[in-house]
Amino acid sequence: MIDHSVWVAGPGDKDGDDGTSTVLETRTRTKRPPLYKVLLLNDDYTPMEFVVAVLERFFGMSHAQAFEIMLTVHKKGVAVVGVFSHEIAETKVAQVMDFARQHQHPLQCTMEKE
Repeated sequence: MIDHSVWVAGPGDKDGDDGTSTVLETRTRTKRPPLYKVLLLNDDYTPMEFVVAVLERFFGMSHAQAFEIMLTVHKKGVAVVGVFSHEIAETKVAQVMDFARQHQHPLQCTMEKE
């Protein structure tokens, strides 16, 4: 947070020579960085067990949570698997895509601004 102080002369004295002055304080708040949703997309080839393993490994989900999200991806075609800052979301997407590629699965992971 950045603080800016403005000095104002006291009443009846343009120069503030009467020994009194008033401090008006304004604060500028920095904006919070935008958040990004990480999305997992359904395909017809990636095994459900692999999707569960990805959710547990890269998103810290319990087996039960990962299984529920995997079912959402399977039934709806897409699911939000987390919301992060831009850098973290970008890293998660890259990790999932690399891991899927290494295991020869076409699993797709993307991100979009929340």
